[in-house]
Amino acid sequence: TVRFGGKGDGDRTRRPDISSLLLDEARSQLDQYFKGSRIRFDLPLLPAGTDFQKRVWRALSEIGYGQVLSYGELAVRLGNVHLARAVGQAANRNPLPIFIPCHRLVGTGGWIGGFAPGEELKRVLLAHEGARGAKSP
Repeated sequence: TVRFGGKGDGDRTRRPDISSLLLDEARSQLDQYFKGSRIRFDLPLLPAGTDFQKRVWRALSEIGYGQVLSYGELAVRLGNVHLARAVGQAANRNPLPIFIPCHRLVGTGGWIGGFAPGEELKRVLLAHEGARGAKSP
């Protein structure tokens, strides 16, 4: 709680709004991640998307720190090997990269693949996590 005082209108109390608290926590968790003391984010995130996109994003959140999975492997986890391209499209529309770790998805054979914020950042994130199995072209 933040207290405001002023002349004439007495003390007023204002509580920080939820979005400010969430942003502060997100900033804190990112800082911990880059310092190496956090390997999983636990923010109450509910991004808007199709049901399929949300399924993919939940599955992405289950890929462990330092691990990589191919688009096809994630499609199999979702129950249909033929969904690999759709998995890639859903990952590309991920509104919260890093928090929903789509950088942990790689192409067939471990090729680095795409990443909406840029392939160089993907390489940096995978290196930060000590990921093995991702190959640059």
